[in-house]
Amino acid sequence: MPDQVIHIHPDAPRQPAFGAPCNGCGVCCLAEPCPLGRVISRKAHGACDALRWDQAQGLYRCGAITDAAGVLGPRWAWAAPLLRRLARRWIAAGIGCDASLSSERG
Repeated sequence: MPDQVIHIHPDAPRQPAFGAPCNGCGVCCLAEPCPLGRVISRKAHGACDALRWDQAQGLYRCGAITDAAGVLGPRWAWAAPLLRRLARRWIAAGIGCDASLSSERG
């Protein structure tokens, strides 16, 4: 895979080791959307449109969980509770880092 430049918030935590608990670094979602993110973003490459920066906590979170109504938009906001519930399972939230990516900060 060729090198890819992604823009990470300067306050984001460093990428955890593979298999370690997710710490909200955002590397995986900034590199490319997961299968759910591909549906939400309608693209297979580049940063996921559902990714949200949480300024108060200083980390990234999946908007399908933290901002489901915003991700869906006004027309589909009624489905936000369902999306939140399904997204936790679909993205395996809290299971561990599965990004086999190597990140460097400049």
